[in-house]
Amino acid sequence: MSDPPKPLAARFCAEPGKPFSLAERDPRGNGIFAAKEETKSATEKDAEAIDALQDRLFAEGKRALLVVLQGIDCSGKDGTVRAVFNRCGPIGVRVQPFRAPSADELAQDYLWRVHKVTPARGYIGIFNRSHYEDVLVARVKAFASAEAIERRYGEINAFEKMLTDNGTRILKFMLHISKDEQAERLRERIEVPEKRWKFNPADLEDRKLWDQFMAAYEAAIERCSTEHAPWHVIPADRNWVRNAIVARIVRETLEEMNPQYPEPRGWDPKSVKVE
Repeated sequence: MSDPPKPLAARFCAEPGKPFSLAERDPRGNGIFAAKEETKSATEKDAEAIDALQDRLFAEGKRALLVVLQGIDCSGKDGTVRAVFNRCGPIGVRVQPFRAPSADELAQDYLWRVHKVTPARGYIGIFNRSHYEDVLVARVKAFASAEAIERRYGEINAFEKMLTDNGTRILKFMLHISKDEQAERLRERIEVPEKRWKFNPADLEDRKLWDQFMAAYEAAIERCSTEHAPWHVIPADRNWVRNAIVARIVRETLEEMNPQYPEPRGWDPKSVKVE
């Protein structure tokens, strides 16, 4: 794999304050990596590095990393989690899926269920879907008024700014899959017995709203890609390309954070002997 120039994140960032169009982003990621097997091997090495960095982050206990994964059905959110964080131990990493809100959650403000599961200091938190459902699905299916959706962009930016001000680094990834590739993956879920459990007939209804969902994603990315929490639009038509990009950006971010093991407090390692 020919390593792209660092930092890789800059190549896929939606520039804050600038107009954004998904049509200008290649969902296949052509020309980024040379060889599939070499790239997959490099992704495994990045996953190993993430594990080591996560251990330092947990030991340090001062900061957190929140990884937000958004994408339309079949874009590969689960597969990304497995490929990028598969080497990490269960201590210090939490994956939080977001499904349709419960009655209790609907009785609260829309960010209530999100804030209570943001990562504690020392942790990596991974959101499989997120608070952005409230400006994506809620917008397309009119679960909230246009006025409420408009207000939420600013509220989300303020919420994320509060998190970053309090020590949580935020990485937001939109897994950008083409409509043709989604069709292939939906067919596979129907035809392969081991994958049928993933299929939901409602996904076909959402597919009919493809253009509306893409418009909602463009609005969310344009309005909520900020200096403190920028959006990264990741080519997702090829799993190995998607995984490689996300793994490298997570690794780069943790290396930039550079968490440190704490020094012993109240005792001197040189003076302690185990008989």
